[in-house]
Amino acid sequence: MAPTAPTAAKSASPSQPSGKSEVADLKQQLRQLAGSRAPDADDQRRDVFKRVISCMTAGIDVSAAFGEMVLCSATSDVVLKKMCYLYVGVHARNHPDLALLTINFLQRDCHDQDPTIRGLALRSLCSLRVPNLVEYLVSPLATGLKDPSAYVRMIAAVGAAKLYHISATACLDADLPAALKALMLSDPDAQIIVLTIPFNYHRKVYDICSADLKLELVFGLLVCWPTAGSLFKSVIGGQVVANCMHALQEIWTLEAAKSEEAAREIETLYSKPVVFYLLNRIKEFSEWAQCLVLELVSNFLPSDNNEIFDIMNLLEDRLQHANGAVVLATIKVFLHLTMSMTDVHQQVYERIKAPLLTLVGAGSPEQSYSVLCHLHLLVMRAPMLFSSDYKSFYCQFSDPSYVKKLKLEMLTAIANESNTYEIVTELCEYAGNVDVPIARESIRAVGKIALQQYDVNAIVDRLLQFLEMDKEYVTAETLVLVKDLLRKYPQWSHDCIAVVGNISSKNIQEPKGKAALIWMLGEYSQDMHDAPYILESLVENWEEEHSPEVRLHLLTAVMKCFFKRPPETQMALGATLTAGLSDTHQDVHDRALFYYRLLQYDPAVAERVVNPPKQAVSVFADTQSSEIKDRIFDEFNSLSVVYQKPSYMFTDKEHRGPFEYSEDLTNLAVGAETTENTISAQRYQESDNDLLLSTSDKEDNATATSNGSSASTYNAPSDLSGPSLLSSQIPSETSLINPGAPTYSSQSNFSLDDLLGLGVPQASAPPPAPALTLNSKPVLDPGTFQKKWGQLALSLSQECSLSPQGAASLMNPQSLIRHMQNNYIQCIASGGQPPNYKFFFYAQKDGATAFFLVECIVNTASAKAQIKVKADDGTAAEAFSTLFQSALSKFGLS
Repeated sequence: MAPTAPTAAKSASPSQPSGKSEVADLKQQLRQLAGSRAPDADDQRRDVFKRVISCMTAGIDVSAAFGEMVLCSATSDVVLKKMCYLYVGVHARNHPDLALLTINFLQRDCHDQDPTIRGLALRSLCSLRVPNLVEYLVSPLATGLKDPSAYVRMIAAVGAAKLYHISATACLDADLPAALKALMLSDPDAQIIVLTIPFNYHRKVYDICSADLKLELVFGLLVCWPTAGSLFKSVIGGQVVANCMHALQEIWTLEAAKSEEAAREIETLYSKPVVFYLLNRIKEFSEWAQCLVLELVSNFLPSDNNEIFDIMNLLEDRLQHANGAVVLATIKVFLHLTMSMTDVHQQVYERIKAPLLTLVGAGSPEQSYSVLCHLHLLVMRAPMLFSSDYKSFYCQFSDPSYVKKLKLEMLTAIANESNTYEIVTELCEYAGNVDVPIARESIRAVGKIALQQYDVNAIVDRLLQFLEMDKEYVTAETLVLVKDLLRKYPQWSHDCIAVVGNISSKNIQEPKGKAALIWMLGEYSQDMHDAPYILESLVENWEEEHSPEVRLHLLTAVMKCFFKRPPETQMALGATLTAGLSDTHQDVHDRALFYYRLLQYDPAVAERVVNPPKQAVSVFADTQSSEIKDRIFDEFNSLSVVYQKPSYMFTDKEHRGPFEYSEDLTNLAVGAETTENTISAQRYQESDNDLLLSTSDKEDNATATSNGSSASTYNAPSDLSGPSLLSSQIPSETSLINPGAPTYSSQSNFSLDDLLGLGVPQASAPPPAPALTLNSKPVLDPGTFQKKWGQLALSLSQECSLSPQGAASLMNPQSLIRHMQNNYIQCIASGGQPPNYKFFFYAQKDGATAFFLVECIVNTASAKAQIKVKADDGTAAEAFSTLFQSALSKFGLS
């Protein structure tokens, strides 16, 4: 019987493995094709390779065919090489013992005449990631960094970083960082590839590809269409320089924690010659390479204003780039460089406004949203500068919901006296939108504008018109806003209550809307004729109300109504207290019990507690703290801006920068400089930039007018100084006590005030604390530090200055750590990049167990330090702060 032909097994579909015998069939076919020189041998190998890759993708273990795949790799076919490298890269990691079989053919391919094959082979060789094969990587990498092909040099630069992660010692012993640095500063990688493309379709595909895909497309098209067609030029440059820079940053950053030489190398990377060399060549680079260069420039510390203006003039045309990533990276550089130059900073805002608005209207909705997020961040910090462009933020019918919601927030932020009418008119149109979430957001936006300050008369009329719409969600949202409006503008109560009184509580199902209506019924029961009876009907349906929020409001509203209209509300009050005392919800039960006992004690006191004279609310608390907003601004041009939260809130613990946000501190390493009772500093890689327009100063800075223009030359600013200090006052509780009521003992006053959450009466001033002395050998482990940092309240926050010598000495942060240790203040963690460094210190009170914890953020450009102190003993926090600042001011002077 004749043997079966090798091609008989090709009938199976490449995407449908035939079963357990598939791997054996593939091995047999590969073995037969290994030495074949038939004219169609490469085509047959392609078919078999496709089936192998298909099985591998489907999860079938095809590692048994490893040897046969290596034998078939002896070909000049680029497609076969790519599939073989893919197979080897996957199975070499899972089967390190088989990886040795690939060394010979990969090293042989690293010397191939085709630069494509040399590059692919070098990439695969570095991707094996097998520690036992490190010795085989050094020589190809050193050769690849000197290869005449830019493609091979580009891959070799990345391969050096991969080698460092496999074996740092081998990478440093081979002096690859020095070779990378030399290549970065001398590589002529600004090549123009002249390409022939026969169809416009492929030209469009090329235009939307990333830099890496463009390179793959170049080689593919050169093979497929080497002749004829229209001439097309594309600049693919800077990839070698960018890869070298990225690899050096990664290697030196990791080495800096244990080597001062690496720390100095990082400083040279951010030096003026390197930065200006890259800036002068930035037009030759690809978009990705430009972004890397701009990120490096954002960490550069200029020596004077002239360098700042030179950099900005060099990058002026990058603001007109078609790639949004380049534009955002350039904006980050401009904002960073002008942090301390208020006038120029305002000019920058004016200059970047047009490019950002252009990017919003171009590209996909996803790209528009990303740019809008960054624009929203700038709008929140300087709304006045964008107030004239409010029409750019009107919602389009084709905008996705997430874009519309962001635009509504921006319209709310930029509303002022000159544009409020137009913005509110536009928002009112959105209230009838078929998209219910957008309709809700538009109503909230109208209310927020009213609460800000502007044309309240017209806005109140618009809000009251919403109550006439026969839509339950519109009514509920409007009631919440009317309640907040009355808290700030009590003078509008007459007009609002006249409309609200006609609304039936039965038509409102949402808890927040019903709670707002009940609040108004209790607060303005003297002006609403049917208020006691509406509240009585709500009490009768107590069991049907499932929301604790509504029941709590109902308890308070009935109490308020009772003190204003006792005869009509007495029955309802008894029923309400009875229902509240038997309620299963703890908060409802406790409030009812408190009201009952308060009435038992003295109704006059109860009235003063439940319904005291109120002042209009001037400012509503923001839902997001200023510190969070500032940290988001520090991480400009990152996902933090899109997520609207700092990176530590959405990254894994092992990737977080500052230890203070991780779940524990057990990963902090103990360095060589550690004393017997001192934990050394561990660096983290997050740049905490100072605020460009701080949250506390944005209102003052936003009103400043820009005297610059959009020209490419920037002028030096005049200095502004003197940040205002805000002080808070605690109202006295004595105003809440009825003068005619019986007098209380000090103990009863304390109990009542504490239960009401009104604070404890001020005690007599404590005697002055003795001079503070610190324990010379404090002991505090990282876990306890983090636990204390999360539990203790902030004792004080201050800014202090460093000497110029101290700011210069911070190029080596270890020197500050040693200096503070000499003053009995230990550092538990530190990190950052020039010009911003963050340190976490701790100290212990001598002869006591009380600890002091300090967060210190130092900006070497301004020679300023922001310190936050948390203490077990709050009375000694001020004394410790004085001691800490004294030690810090002496840094660099000795």
